[in-house]
Amino acid sequence: MRRSRTVAVIATAAAAVLVVTGCSSGSSKSSGSSSSASGASAGGGGTDAATKGIVNASDKKGGTVTYEMKGGPDSFDPGNTYYAYIYNFSRLYGRPLTTFAPGAGAQGNKLVPDLAESLGKVSADGLTWTYKLRAGLKYDDGTAISSKDVKYAVERSNFARDVNSNGPTYFQELLVDNATPYQGPYKDKEGGLNSIETPDDQTIVFHLKQPFADFDYLVGAPQTVPVPQAKDDGAGYVKHVVSSGSYKFESYEDGKQLTLVPNTNWDPSTDPIRKQLADKIVVRMGMEQSTIDKDLIAGNAQVDLVGSGVDPQTQAQILQNQKLKANTDNAFGGRLAYVAINTKVAPFDNLECRKAVQYAIDKVSVQTTLGGPIRGQIANTVLPPDVPGHQDFNTWETNGSKGDEAKAKDALKACNKPDGFSTVITARTERDPEVQAATAIQAALKKININVEIQKYAQGKYFSDAAGVPQFTQDHNIGLMMMQWSADWPTGYGFLQQIADGRAIKASGNSNLAQLNDPGINKLLDDAIVNPDQSAREKIYGDIDKKIMDQAVYVPLTYFKVFLYRPDSATNLVSTSGFSGEYDYLNIGTTK
Repeated sequence: MRRSRTVAVIATAAAAVLVVTGCSSGSSKSSGSSSSASGASAGGGGTDAATKGIVNASDKKGGTVTYEMKGGPDSFDPGNTYYAYIYNFSRLYGRPLTTFAPGAGAQGNKLVPDLAESLGKVSADGLTWTYKLRAGLKYDDGTAISSKDVKYAVERSNFARDVNSNGPTYFQELLVDNATPYQGPYKDKEGGLNSIETPDDQTIVFHLKQPFADFDYLVGAPQTVPVPQAKDDGAGYVKHVVSSGSYKFESYEDGKQLTLVPNTNWDPSTDPIRKQLADKIVVRMGMEQSTIDKDLIAGNAQVDLVGSGVDPQTQAQILQNQKLKANTDNAFGGRLAYVAINTKVAPFDNLECRKAVQYAIDKVSVQTTLGGPIRGQIANTVLPPDVPGHQDFNTWETNGSKGDEAKAKDALKACNKPDGFSTVITARTERDPEVQAATAIQAALKKININVEIQKYAQGKYFSDAAGVPQFTQDHNIGLMMMQWSADWPTGYGFLQQIADGRAIKASGNSNLAQLNDPGINKLLDDAIVNPDQSAREKIYGDIDKKIMDQAVYVPLTYFKVFLYRPDSATNLVSTSGFSGEYDYLNIGTTK
């Protein structure tokens, strides 16, 4: 759900380990001149300043940092989320085994140990990964954090999909299963998954079915944030998440407000990347984007939690005012905006009907609805240019990317639908540009007699109740789905697997919206992740991209860029590639 020179450095280091082992491991004043943990220097203001360094770097304590968002998230439970902004935010109260270091742009791709004392130790055959937890770790209630709690967190998030359906399924696909298929900790209370061992309270060992070059990245997901089993009540856990981070839950009202306060049992000596600056952190939900933008400009809020950027009207206002523009950051974050074509809904089970959509869409019109070139260049591939493995090609090219009615109608004839047909496209209610993009697609398809009904769903339920539920899409004739995707971690595998591997399709919380299940693509993904050569892996990812586009299941729209407003009232703001170009939420403070 989430790269560049830094990525190349990391990948080269990983490749060096692969050669050996057979598998990769993987107080300053505001606007002062101190350095971040990642080496990025503090910066002052100016356009795109937070993409180059930390803006308003400060160790000033006190005040309330206010986040605002339109709608609500899928979940604040670290083990039940799949939005990049919650991956980012949840690190305030949950520490995964590894994470991305705070740093500007691609420097934010640097992987560092978090709950673990080092990156993983991998066996010679690449099948066993071992992590040691840091000493002295405690939850917010003062009890010790155990490796058994990390094991339990992985089990509840990956193997109890009927309760926690939102996250990815990498662990489920990768770990060796029990002799009797494991049903998750709510149903199977006999000791858990045998392929995760905890020989002592500080050690956790993962046994894999196959070598997995990116495993250090994988354990950076919030699914490894420890959960004490005695405190877990399934779906209700989100109301009282037990903190292992620098902040803890004070109060939570679903859809309205979350309040965090300092975790007094957090020990900075065990945590080299976090500060604890604010007296309180508040998330206000269910707000209008225009109101959020006004609050940011006025300094009454410090962060738009979703991190996709200001609305089009605010963008126009900012671009006409040089003072406001100086407080903006415009960055790629390995993101793609696209339309998924559902291969399980007729007539899109026919390649020619999918080709008709590919040819019909006017991408220039869509780009305009999404905010114009400042919000992303027109896309032709699934892999964005800042993800290793990207290759430039254009399978379904049209003149000026404005669509080709003649080619689209020829494809409809080949599909035995010369008179067109009707279908449904979904979009997220809170994302006005996404809805407007769906409207532009509706207009383009109307020209070739494909009648499209737009159905909107709340972003917090988009994957658990609508577009991410294959049976629901099939029952409701949902042939097209608006989507935005960024890499779970900065490699081609981290971008492609959950949206292109047929084995990743799941009954709820599904991200492979096209329900693409091509054995050739599945095998190439397997071949890539065990390959010890970085350049060979990246070539395979480019080949996979071409095969996906040959299937015509995704219509790339734009290589999405964020356009964020940076309030003067916020300190330590830095735009990070590690979290899709959003600001790094780990150490934001306030001058107020």
